[in-house]
Amino acid sequence: MPQRDDIALDATDRALINALQGGFPLCDEPYRAVGESLGLSESEVIARLAALLERRVLTRFGPLYQIEKLGGAFVLAALKVPEERFDEVAAAVNALPEVAHNYRREHAFNMWFVLATETPEGIAAAIEKIESDTGLTVFAFPKEREYFVELKLDAG
Repeated sequence: MPQRDDIALDATDRALINALQGGFPLCDEPYRAVGESLGLSESEVIARLAALLERRVLTRFGPLYQIEKLGGAFVLAALKVPEERFDEVAAAVNALPEVAHNYRREHAFNMWFVLATETPEGIAAAIEKIESDTGLTVFAFPKEREYFVELKLDAG
């Protein structure tokens, strides 16, 4: 977790974060196009973005895909993990490359994560592996409908 001093942003960082939230140019040199809109060079945009990621001000920068359109699959999943086994089970679950966004909840289903695989069949295989490794039942909640919220956070 970054410390307060580590997340101090100057006006250019704030403008860059705001510019990268939606409308990223689809062209041969997108970083150059973003830089031109902010009065920066392409290399300055890339360096500032890398620094923001390294400092964990940003945890991720990249496209979002509708994985089903590419032939893959994902599912939201949950486990009921005995508290005394939580760290052990989290380590086993997180060891799978198909797992993302694993987090704790204050609920009977106290571990939630996303499974993403290259094929729909991969979901069943990942669930079987987690159940075999942990001895716990995975509850899968496949997406029924997709919503586009388009949340944007103003960096100032």
